Amino acid sequence: MASVNPPRGMRDFLPADKARRERVLAVIRERYRAHGFDEIETPVMEDYDRLHAGIGGDNEKLSFSILKRGMDADAIRAAADDPAALADLGLRYDLTVPLARFYATNRAQLPTVFRAIQMAPVWRAERPQKGRYRQFLQCDIDIIGDGTARAEAELMVASLDVLDTLGLEGGSIRVNDRRVLDAMLDVFGFAAEERPGVLITIDKLDKVGPSGVVAELRERGAAVEAVDALAAYLDRPAGTPTFDDAGIRAALPAGIPDEVVAHLVALGETVAAARGADAPLVFDPFLVRGMGYYTGTIFELAHPSVDYSLGGGGRYDGMIGRFLGQQVPAVGFSIGFERIVDLLPDADAAGERSVVLVHDRDVPLAQLLALKSHLVEGGARVRVEQRAKNMKALLERSAADGYGAFAPVGVGTTPETLELRPLS
Repeated sequence: MASVNPPRGMRDFLPADKARRERVLAVIRERYRAHGFDEIETPVMEDYDRLHAGIGGDNEKLSFSILKRGMDADAIRAAADDPAALADLGLRYDLTVPLARFYATNRAQLPTVFRAIQMAPVWRAERPQKGRYRQFLQCDIDIIGDGTARAEAELMVASLDVLDTLGLEGGSIRVNDRRVLDAMLDVFGFAAEERPGVLITIDKLDKVGPSGVVAELRERGAAVEAVDALAAYLDRPAGTPTFDDAGIRAALPAGIPDEVVAHLVALGETVAAARGADAPLVFDPFLVRGMGYYTGTIFELAHPSVDYSLGGGGRYDGMIGRFLGQQVPAVGFSIGFERIVDLLPDADAAGERSVVLVHDRDVPLAQLLALKSHLVEGGARVRVEQRAKNMKALLERSAADGYGAFAPVGVGTTPETLELRPLS
């Protein structure tokens, strides 16, 4: 007998789950639009070569490829050792690569500075486990065409606004710059060719601690003097740096370019001005983010209720140029939708306007539907249920589906005599 389960790493959503997700999506969409972003849509598939062009980082290894149509068994066997010969399309593994292609395709019809929203599923051939799926929803905002700190500040302010509106006040954003990381590794003495591997190890700092990072670098055979310099820097007494010129410089070794520090300071000042208070930004000189296409500022969204990030992003000025042949500045922020949904309560704000009409068997259909239409026209969401022997189970199921009230309906019940009763 065939399995009735969804494919591994993918999920069904029951009505209450789907309604909850849609409520969160509506808030995210409304707040991002309020900040001047416009929603776009791109195909779920992109060309295989584009998805494997070296601009998607490690995600390229997780791409689902689509077999070329019309290949017979002999052609498949002949191409078995060459994935590019077997597939010409693939499912998108993120929304950034499709956005870069979208902009290159439609640039003439877009404003000089383009603010985009994308809210759509992506697919990755992950090993399924708790909190990690093969199909999941991404909610991205990106600004293309603005290379200043204003663009990054707009993304941060809009994303913090989303958290506040969802009831997750108190969020903060960890900030760094890939140019800071590169300058630090240069100061410590790491050769250019070993820096990508060094960054992979530094990215584990939160998990393994300074001693674990130093030990792994020694095992990898990194330059001894450079590892010693990094170890000494990690062992220095350090508090949480303030997000201003003095605080950022105090958190860094000497030799970091002034223009990079100035960019970060301007970012903090802009976010603070927009939020009307001290900017909820935290400078983290060892924030890495693994995507290789980041070229400047990088950031992660944090909340005190959890020890993992709720989103993140960064500047990727080099990506669109791969399609256009000229450099176009770009920066993006991705909200961790699946993680945020899990943090929010189940309450349905529309429950008071959701009604179940529980009718007796002998109620005429015309009367029943007239009552329903009357409530729907008044803005309510209405479900019709015949009275059951086990009324408790019926009402509990209705409450679980997001309904806030029910009304008994008998022969002769009118809109004026309809009695709404709370479900909880």
